[in-house]
Amino acid sequence: VRESNFTKLCNTTTLLVVNDSYPGPEIRVHKGDTVFVNVYNRGNYGFTIHWHGVKQPRNPWSDGPEFITQCPIQPGTNFTHEIILSDEIGTLWWHAHSDWTRGSVHGAFIILPAENETYPFPTPYADQTIILESWYNGDYKQIIDDALAAGVAPRTADAYAINGHLGDTYGCPNDTIFLMEVESEKIYLLRIINAAMNEEQFFTITNHNLIVVAHDASYVRMFTTDYIMISPGQTMDVLVIADQNVGQYYMAIRPFSDSAAPPSDFITTGVFQYTNNEGGLNASLIPLPAMNDTDAMLNFINQIRYTNVSQNPTINVPADTDINRRVYIAIATNTLPCNTSECVSDSRFAASLNNVSFVSPRIDILQAYYGRNITGVFTQDFPFNPPVFYDFTGNLTDFNTEAGEGTRAIMVNYGDAVEMVLQTTRLGAGGSHPIHLHGFSFYWVGIGTGNFNNETDPSTYNLVDPPLINTVHSPAEGWVALRFFANNPGVWYMHCHFERHSSWGMSTVLIVRNGTTTETSMRPPPSTMPRCPGT
Repeated sequence: VRESNFTKLCNTTTLLVVNDSYPGPEIRVHKGDTVFVNVYNRGNYGFTIHWHGVKQPRNPWSDGPEFITQCPIQPGTNFTHEIILSDEIGTLWWHAHSDWTRGSVHGAFIILPAENETYPFPTPYADQTIILESWYNGDYKQIIDDALAAGVAPRTADAYAINGHLGDTYGCPNDTIFLMEVESEKIYLLRIINAAMNEEQFFTITNHNLIVVAHDASYVRMFTTDYIMISPGQTMDVLVIADQNVGQYYMAIRPFSDSAAPPSDFITTGVFQYTNNEGGLNASLIPLPAMNDTDAMLNFINQIRYTNVSQNPTINVPADTDINRRVYIAIATNTLPCNTSECVSDSRFAASLNNVSFVSPRIDILQAYYGRNITGVFTQDFPFNPPVFYDFTGNLTDFNTEAGEGTRAIMVNYGDAVEMVLQTTRLGAGGSHPIHLHGFSFYWVGIGTGNFNNETDPSTYNLVDPPLINTVHSPAEGWVALRFFANNPGVWYMHCHFERHSSWGMSTVLIVRNGTTTETSMRPPPSTMPRCPGT
């Protein structure tokens, strides 16, 4: 991992990247493998790497979020991650988990079927990874460092990219366009990863149907659509059949946003090109929804369902009678006092879960929790309900937006059946939030508008075939309900995958206590964990 120069938008930028490539190298493994990845830091500052969507059973030591499960890999040092796969199948990804470094340090993590397994759909002729990215002219870490120091929102992206290519819509003649070459009548598997910083994205291929077959490394009931909507952190596996007239067709992305602080409304293009094609691009209009088309977003995500195929883990949704730990979390953007010389006003942007704006410690929580007799790093008292119940989705014009600060963990016992309801509020700019939980895939059992009603809304839950995912779209002025068994001991980060919100404190930590046996307890730490600054 080292600095390298890239020229886009007719501007040269120095970025921290892996193996001199943007996006970074793709790792391809098989279901159930254990993978060792040695990360060498040849850059100028410390960072960590996270294996997004890998549950890492009993092994939080290699999960990667900075100051949660480890301290940074410092310049001139290295650290070997042991990545333990279990029932994940399909497409995941890896990315830096420090500051905003993931903007340039990321790549695909492809989990192929086990040697004796097949796909639960027609075997594709070939597969193609499609990584959706936010491009900034500038160093990602510097952009967020400057914004946090001033207490202001970081600037919006200068462009969006498909596999590092900006396409033909930004006006710089030197920019390249991603080209996927296909043979007529063949089936292709697209492995789509949203690695964007702060943008959910619509994706389409002009004149072609998309058949969604997997989501967050779990197979789903196949459905056909003109477009997908994918949140930062999420992955989707999509079949496309090259069944149109031989030619060139646009693939394209555009953000979705229901926030009062929307991202840049850019369309980025790629090309889906048939072999032996003659002539230019098909001039059909790109059929992407408008950026604020909430109906298009809901119509898509509401079609996603678990599928009961042998290649999926057996469905195991906690029943109503199982639930013994309920957590109701209000998600908000807030303000906090700003009192440094760089502040542009006396308040700064912040974000919170249950009015706790997460403060990142300087010693990782996992090390402090595991038993090195380190105190003062975190507390075990994250509130299981909002400290104040208000009209979360109503008019909050004169409402006090200030949050409290803390490093407070959600504590559960091994084996607890957890129901977590995420309530989006209209505080600040409002809008949707992609919430990611490390160490687990969870069942997304419910979604609704307005304030969650714990008496009537559970009757709308889907407990039959809810999607099994690791990052959920929590809609603006609404809620989602998640269920899972806390069967993975360790310290697991939970956060908004909009990087600006995570930077402002929209995160917490779920700590699952050890069970009563070795098999239900955390593994001991490797001797090679990076040292924390000052220890």
